[in-house]
Amino acid sequence: MPQSRTSPEGITQQLAKALAHPLRVRILSSLHKGISSPNQLAQELGEPLGNVSYHVKTLLEYDCVELVKTEPRRGAVEHFYRATDRAFLSDSDWGKIPASARKGISGSILESIGQSATEAMAEGTIEGRKDSHLSDTPLLLDEQGWKDLNKVLADAVKKSAEIQKEAATRLDSKADGIPTKLAIMHFEVPAAKKAKAKK
Repeated sequence: MPQSRTSPEGITQQLAKALAHPLRVRILSSLHKGISSPNQLAQELGEPLGNVSYHVKTLLEYDCVELVKTEPRRGAVEHFYRATDRAFLSDSDWGKIPASARKGISGSILESIGQSATEAMAEGTIEGRKDSHLSDTPLLLDEQGWKDLNKVLADAVKKSAEIQKEAATRLDSKADGIPTKLAIMHFEVPAAKKAKAKK
């Protein structure tokens, strides 16, 4: 277990380290959908069991996942984990992280999104449902508009977690569910910076 962290800044820095690797982001994404063991995660993510086990252990040390249960398996014990509520960075947390670390975390998340989208394209699931949502919406905002939109997006993520919890009560098992990915991005684009400079 990690040494106790007495300040919110310490917790934020630990979480930033936890999210700085793309495989850990993918593991957390899966564990937010439900309980899994490293063995199940390795099969789902197509990664070697040793790598997945190492990164699950790292996430456990950073309090991003928790052990839920153990089950005997062929003379060994299989451990099952789920993501904790702490495995998210608020806007306030994000602001406390150095820019270099934010860049690394953003890269890990974008890599995870890109890999999921590529796999969905290859398997035909991205267009398999008529009610899938993909959008690319350029906007021109002021500071208040930026903050207002970020709040809408944060509320959407919070609501999606609530919807998932409700769905979990209706599902007999994780295998019965529809695996999906919700990826929300809102960022300043380079063209907007150039437009500002001309003023």
